[in-house]
Amino acid sequence: MAMPMTIREYLRACDIDFEEVTHPREVTTSRIAQQAHVAGSQLAKAVMLHGDSGYHVAVVPSDCDADLDKLSQLFNERVDLASEDEIMSRFNDCDPGATTPVGQAYGLQVYLDDMLRHQPDIYFEAGDHETLVHMSGSEFDRLMAEIPHGQISRRH
Repeated sequence: MAMPMTIREYLRACDIDFEEVTHPREVTTSRIAQQAHVAGSQLAKAVMLHGDSGYHVAVVPSDCDADLDKLSQLFNERVDLASEDEIMSRFNDCDPGATTPVGQAYGLQVYLDDMLRHQPDIYFEAGDHETLVHMSGSEFDRLMAEIPHGQISRRH
């Protein structure tokens, strides 16, 4: 499967300069980082959350976990990890488990971890298990300029 049109069209509408980087099929971000020779701190992963007010996406470095306690405080409600079925219903044109950090393209509230801001380069899943989106850190910062941010992750 190639990059879903939802993601491609959103990046184009935002006038973001990006490239697609293929890698051998992998389903975990740690293995994707290894296969693609990308630092875990520069590979953004999306964590879909479910709370009383609906769904949210936390974007954290792939070598970190989303801090659910901090996120619950930020959203002012208890949030938990969304189920695979919930993820598939929102990201219906993505491969199962290949959630993209560009949750705003799917109408979701996104929150960005500060560790991903001002990186020289950023990579993230393109909606399948064989392609990464690569862009400069400045393009990623521009893409996420309106997204709330804070310290929302912790190291594995």
